[in-house]
Amino acid sequence: MSAKPISKIEPRKSTASKSSPFVTDIQTIRARARKHIEDGAITSSYAADREAVVRLLNEALATEIVCVLRYKRHYFMASGLMADAVKSEFLEHANEEQAHADRIAERIVQLGGEPDLNPDVLSKRAHAEYVEGSDLRDMVKEDLVAERIAIDSYRAIIDFIGDKDTTTKRLMEDILAQEEEHADELADMLDGWTGK
Repeated sequence: MSAKPISKIEPRKSTASKSSPFVTDIQTIRARARKHIEDGAITSSYAADREAVVRLLNEALATEIVCVLRYKRHYFMASGLMADAVKSEFLEHANEEQAHADRIAERIVQLGGEPDLNPDVLSKRAHAEYVEGSDLRDMVKEDLVAERIAIDSYRAIIDFIGDKDTTTKRLMEDILAQEEEHADELADMLDGWTGK
């Protein structure tokens, strides 16, 4: 019986902590990859509850789609003295939210799920609400509320996933960072109206 070849990579010497070398059985990894080829990107090392992650991603997808629609309405309905400057922000945010939705949908498919874009259930599954707003200031306020909801719910999704699915975690962290940026921009607009 011959021994399986082992790949060993020694870590750099660190004064902060001692860690063991990275050791893996490359032959076993190769055999598993061939045996389970139909699983695509999901390998046996995937540690998260895939069904739960897909469900959460579909909720995030619905949230993004609802936000796209709200921002688009606000873009078209904005009027008044400050409308031109605010409209450009609404459109930019709508486009960025659409990009988030696309990335989330792609990840759902990578995980073997299906992006649920059924219009009959989008608003029920979304974390943020679709609130039209009565005037320009109210539109900004409602968009800020929605961004704050997304920030808290996305942070909870990131915490739930932890290190069990680092790809989805990084995706949600990237989206979270942009949602925080949106909230900051909207808060600055509101401050301009209230004179803070």
